[in-house]
Parts: sequence; C-alpha cells; structure tokens
Amino acid sequence: MHEIVDSRLQDPELVKQKLNHDTAKIRWSALREHQLQDLVIRVSMYLDLIDVGCQFTLDKRDQVEIWLAKRQIEKVDAAQAQQWQADDRELWAVVVVPLVLVQELRPGSN
Repeated sequence: MHEIVDSRLQDPELVKQKLNHDTAKIRWSALREHQLQDLVIRVSMYLDLIDVGCQFTLDKRDQVEIWLAKRQIEKVDAAQAQQWQADDRELWAVVVVPLVLVQELRPGSN
C-alpha cells in the first residue's frame, strides 16, 4: 500500500499561512500541561515565530540545530516557567505538534 503525501504540507508558503492563521496570544497559565510534559519551546523575540514554526514543520533540522546552539530557541526551564506564571505573562504561541512554540511580546506591541 502506498502512502499518500499531501504536497501542500511541504510547501513553505502554505505552511507559513497555516501557522500564521493558528498563531495566537495566550496566557502562560494556559500552557501548564504542556510545560509539565516538557513540550514548550521559547523562541527569541528576535526571530520570526512563523519562520521557526515552519522550519520545525518541514523538519529542517540543520536550521533548528543552529538556533539551539545559539540559544535562540530552547526548552522553557522551571525558573522561566515560574516567572511567567507569577507575571501571568501573555505570549505568542503556535502549536507544531507535539510542541508549543512561544515568544514573548515585543515591547510596545499589542
């Protein structure tokens, strides 16, 4: 039996459109279950959250490893989670199964 692959899932522009549509602001407290499962990745505010999500979706490991090495993306640690919980921080978030990518709001943004 042949596996049917949807070519749209490999088109970066279509992936970005979908991720952009699925991105939303969310309070850190709503991500508690994901954090307890170690599935939340913090994305530097200097990177484009949609581009990062696209690289994860398309399994572009080389780029992801570069960001990891530069600490531009990293798992949210307990100290960061506790601070965001105390602040009831609002973040941008997008799901890239099984992960949730989060990014702090840029100062002055709504």
